[in-house]
Amino acid sequence: MVERLTDLTIADALDLLNKKEISSVELTRAHLAEMEKARFLNVFITETPELALKQAEESDKKRLSGEKIGRLEGIPIANKDLYCTKGIRTTAASKILSDFVPPYESTVTQNLKNAGTVMLGKVNTDQFAMGGSTMTSYFGVTKNPWTDETGAYSLVPGGSSGGSAAAVAAGLCLGATGSDTGGSIRQPASFCGITGIKPTYGRCSRYGIVAFASSLDQAGPMARTVKDCALMLREMAGMDSHDSTVADLPVPDFTQFLGRDLKGKIIGIPKEYRSKDLNPMVAEVWDKGIRMIQNAGAETIEISLPHTKYALPVYYIIACAEASSNLSRYDGVRYTTRVPGKTLDEMYENTRTDGFGAEVIRRILLGTFVLSAGFYDAYYIRAQRVRRLIYNDFVEAFQKVDAILAPAAPTTALSYEAMKTMSPVDTYLGDVFTTPSSLAGVPSVALPIALAKNGLPVGLQVIGRHFEEQTVFQVAQALENEAHFVKTPHYVKG
Repeated sequence: MVERLTDLTIADALDLLNKKEISSVELTRAHLAEMEKARFLNVFITETPELALKQAEESDKKRLSGEKIGRLEGIPIANKDLYCTKGIRTTAASKILSDFVPPYESTVTQNLKNAGTVMLGKVNTDQFAMGGSTMTSYFGVTKNPWTDETGAYSLVPGGSSGGSAAAVAAGLCLGATGSDTGGSIRQPASFCGITGIKPTYGRCSRYGIVAFASSLDQAGPMARTVKDCALMLREMAGMDSHDSTVADLPVPDFTQFLGRDLKGKIIGIPKEYRSKDLNPMVAEVWDKGIRMIQNAGAETIEISLPHTKYALPVYYIIACAEASSNLSRYDGVRYTTRVPGKTLDEMYENTRTDGFGAEVIRRILLGTFVLSAGFYDAYYIRAQRVRRLIYNDFVEAFQKVDAILAPAAPTTALSYEAMKTMSPVDTYLGDVFTTPSSLAGVPSVALPIALAKNGLPVGLQVIGRHFEEQTVFQVAQALENEAHFVKTPHYVKG
């Protein structure tokens, strides 16, 4: 019996549950108690303790009766508050959707329910997934469970899936759903010292996930280990008639590819990522990661992704253009809060001005601008052409290598005060190493490697070919085994 149920991995918890050494109710109660102690971190927007205990009781009854159980039966998880959950408030961390209760369930959360998971609640995010810190959330910022050198909880958890990352790192759940548009799973995973994967675009359904940028958004899991992410993604992924962008491909059992050595594997090291934006402390950990991957039996070679320098501006042109279209549905007429006006146009204006935060408004305006007459060809069409060049860079690179190893973020977790003084463009630089693979639609997993000299975790990302998550998991777990990262946040559990 473990001392703390909240320190388990998903794989270990499943083993204990199947052996009937613990119950799902015990596991769930332990996490609910931890959530109560950690409220100062502001991780959850909506807690669902009654639902969680009911689901846990049902899971235990299934096991005792010998009924067929799901592959994640009884595992407590949290959902990013972008996922529509039937009968449970879904806000996208915004004021305009602060009272929205969906009448339907997203495909990904339904898949996880079918697998037997227990939902603890909905966790914080940047508003409409727009941000890299959770600072744009209408419900306040989430604190990183890691503290600064003074012991203060002054650091951002990253974003937009900052609530998901903080929840896993602080032991408030065993796993969490996230979504990644330009790095929103991988950057917070790096900041919080956990693992998260952005699957290939089209591997998971986007149905029921509040949309930001439809050609980029992708659901993915966040957990403590590579194996835990493989277990979650196996259930989350799959064909869905509700989403025409989902690939009609079988979902492999990703766990079957774990534990294999890397002999014969060639890992590319992109020279363009050695940029001026890369913090020396992160560069040092990257070099350490390269040595680790070599120790695991792989060969490393330098590669070039020549259009990397254009990825960030291309991403923000395309993402903002799609956001301006997607968010036009929030007009105060149907399912959002409404601010009255003398005319219909005035009601639209009042509702959106009051309901959207500053960052969301900024991106809508930028997107509307690049789609407007006279600028469409100059910006949006040109960005789409460069996106194709970025895609081609990866295709060409993967003719030489099996995977790519790179930093997940250019820095360790930043402080709230530092981010308040940064311009919007400076904050966007946090995605400089993740946007290229998002634009190309390739899978990428971020995992913790070591602590930087400032005592904070640094994650690297393993990038793979389209729909070859199994290779990404294989390489990532070999790296995980070499890293032996067992550091826990400075957050002291009661």
